[in-house]
Formats: sequence, C-alpha cells, structure tokens
Amino acid sequence: MAVPISQMWTVATYVLKQKVKGRKRYPLVLMLEPLFRCNLACAGCGKIQYPGHVLKMELTPEECFRAVEECGAPMVSIPGGEPLLHPRIGEIVAGLVERKKYIYLCTNALLLKQKIDLFQPSKYLTFSVHLDGEREHHDFSVCLEGGYDKALEGIKEALGRGFRVTTNTTLFDGADPKSVRAFFDEMMEVGVEGMMLSPGYSYDKAPDQNHFLGRARTRRLFRAILANRKPSWRFNQSPLFLEFLMGKREYPCTAWGMPTFNIFGWQKPCYLLQDGYADSFQELLEATEWANYGTESGNPRCANCMVHSGYEASAVNDTFSSLRGLWQTMKATFNHTYEDAGALKLLEEPVRPVHAYNPLVQIESNRQQEIRA
Repeated sequence: MAVPISQMWTVATYVLKQKVKGRKRYPLVLMLEPLFRCNLACAGCGKIQYPGHVLKMELTPEECFRAVEECGAPMVSIPGGEPLLHPRIGEIVAGLVERKKYIYLCTNALLLKQKIDLFQPSKYLTFSVHLDGEREHHDFSVCLEGGYDKALEGIKEALGRGFRVTTNTTLFDGADPKSVRAFFDEMMEVGVEGMMLSPGYSYDKAPDQNHFLGRARTRRLFRAILANRKPSWRFNQSPLFLEFLMGKREYPCTAWGMPTFNIFGWQKPCYLLQDGYADSFQELLEATEWANYGTESGNPRCANCMVHSGYEASAVNDTFSSLRGLWQTMKATFNHTYEDAGALKLLEEPVRPVHAYNPLVQIESNRQQEIRA
C-alpha cells in the first residue's frame, strides 16, 4: 500500500472531525513555500520568475511553525523553489516532525545526497522527488541534461538510508503515454513508495505558455496512461482524484483544501493564482470570494485546471461525505486495473502536441551553478 496506515488513519480522523464540526471549508494539506529560489530554470515553472531580491527572501523556521499551527492541516507539502537550498531546512523539517505533521518535502533531488545528513528517517517525512518521466523527457522538461540521473542517485541514497520516497510528475501537452507507463515501471523497480501525478498549470509567469493541457486533452492523456494499469503500480494519491483525471468523475474546485503560505503571506486564492495575500489563515477563508474561482465559476484562468492542489481535496472530501464515497474509494483502491480497450488504442496513436511547432522553451540561466551550493 502506497500510503502507510498511520497516515491514512490520521487524515481520515481529521476529516471526519471537520464533518462532525460542520466545517464546509477546511485545509487538508498546507502548501508551505519557504523560498522561491531554485537551482533549475524549468520552462513551465511560474515560481522562479521573480526579481533577484525576492528570490533571496526566505521564511524563518518560526514563521513556518506559526503557519502550520494556524492552519491545522495534518499534512504539509514543502515546495518552492528548491527547499534544499534553504539554509535552515533541516531545522524546519525537524520542527514539523516534532509536531507530528506528515511532510512531503518536494525536491528536484539534485542536492539530496549532499544534504541528506540534515534529516532523520521518520514516518512523518517523505522526500517527494520531481521526475517528469523517463530520462530524456525529464531532462528536456527541466532544461538540464543529466538531471534525471542526478535525481535517481538522490532517490537511491534516500531509500538506502530508510527514508520514505515518492515521485511527483507533472505532465504537459505532448507527453507520450507509453513512455509515462514505462517510467512507472522504472520507479517501481527502483523501490519508491508511490507516485504522484498532475497535469501542468499555465502559470502567468511561466516562460512557455504553449504546452499546458486543456481539460479534454488532460482526460484523454490520463485515460491512456492510467487505464489498463499494472497491479505493481502504486500511487500516493486519492484514487478518486486519479479517476477525476481520467474523466470518470466531476468535482468542483476546493482551493481552500490546500492553502499556500509563503514569504508574502497567505496566498489568495490558491497555490496557482496570485490575487493578493491575507495576513491570517482565517482571513484567507473569510475574505476570499471563492465563488469567483474554479471551472464552475467561469473564470477563464480556471477553465482548464485539473491540478491536484485544487481537486485532490475535493476527492478526499467525496470519500468521507457518504458511505457511497467510502465504498467507491475502497473499490478504486483494491480493484483498479480499469480495463479499457479504447485506452489501449490511444497508446498506439502518434504523439502530436497541439503546439507541435512551438518547441519547449529552453531558458538560459546561471542557476545551475547553485546545484553545487
């Protein structure tokens, strides 16, 4: 099983308590961004296109702890930027483990071998390594030759030391479903605990705006990838969210389920959009016009979004909203091959992105030098 029983129990009891209290909006995962600085310059990233003085800013451990306690979510995801560049990341993680939060430290793993002595293996800590597919595709996606091999070294080092390790994969227009499925086989052979998937989101600041998936193409791609799946594949995600990506379910956006706290404060309304900041988590909940966001709102910026930060909390909420939701989750967990002859035919189709004549932007940057920092 990709998610340990203790973590599943913690999340389940937390969600049920929110239901008993009658809370319609509650956080499930805090997206804690201690910095935006990174040692990669990926063309599809909207987090690193800030001026230099912003990229030098960092949250202190104390600010991180206050945000975690204020939010109250049982899980904390630490993206960035590259968290391993934060000079006090070991202290931040240790404090969250002490608070018994389940942590997903999102990293490109280029520095993982070098920094791993900052951490101790714990059921509360998972290294979530960014890998966008097989070697050639990943290196092209992150604009760094050799990035895949370096990340794989970090994964193997962490696994060898007893750490929990998952992968997180962002898929863009033009992804080859056959290659993605082969990547799943590679990761299971390496021995990661589970895999996480999400379609890319078209950040306003991302240099490449041509390779983000629309909703119809997202469903088509994920149907090809996730139908007829192998029993050996393990996913560290809600099975109902994966069905949502395949087009088997419809969910409204629950952006408050994964709120974001970073150097500017509580980001409105979600991890992906920046429509201002709140001074407190309560202000974020109360002052944000939630009806203005999500595909159902008609907001053009939300029209094609199917990203986990908006919809996985919706799937988890569905699980615990009724006995039917719980049964469907159990069914999807233990009977998940999803035989689909039509999806097999999709695997044989030639891969041709909508923007086939707009190759992925390659960004010239001196940030690669920070790999050795």
